[in-house]
Amino acid sequence: MNSSSGETAESGGIRPNVYFPESQPELFAGVLSRRLLAFLFDAAIILALTLAGWVLLLLLGVLTFGLAWLAMGLVFPFVALVYSGMTLGGPNSATLGMRIMGIELRTWYGDRPYFVLGAVHAVFFWVSVSILTPFIVLIGPFNSRRRLLHDFLLGTVVINSGQQARALGG
Repeated sequence: MNSSSGETAESGGIRPNVYFPESQPELFAGVLSRRLLAFLFDAAIILALTLAGWVLLLLLGVLTFGLAWLAMGLVFPFVALVYSGMTLGGPNSATLGMRIMGIELRTWYGDRPYFVLGAVHAVFFWVSVSILTPFIVLIGPFNSRRRLLHDFLLGTVVINSGQQARALGG
């Protein structure tokens, strides 16, 4: 509770940070390395879906006398945004790669992300990687919650899923 205003997390006021690496180290153990592997899985899935979309547009292009081919450049961004939004904003709070690796995305105050936050998380990742190359990854080892640049900007944190955290916690 904030003593000056009387606001609490329950009343929709100030929300406390619920993840403490000092008291919950099992939530953050090995997250960065598994996050990298999850990215590789997800990149392969997005590439496969993009290729399927291109094949579909190639066929539609024949039927529409090339008109559908104008959308070829939009397939990858569309697939990546919808994939990230649906998986991160879904009930598991994780992409398929993240689920395989036993990690999930949460807001800094513990809520599950929603579709728009998942899609914006992907956009911020790609923009920050495009501008700062791999330097965004160098932030992770130097903070206790292993957050990357786009996590700080969006107020998110990647943690081990419940099952993974229990296995690491003993």
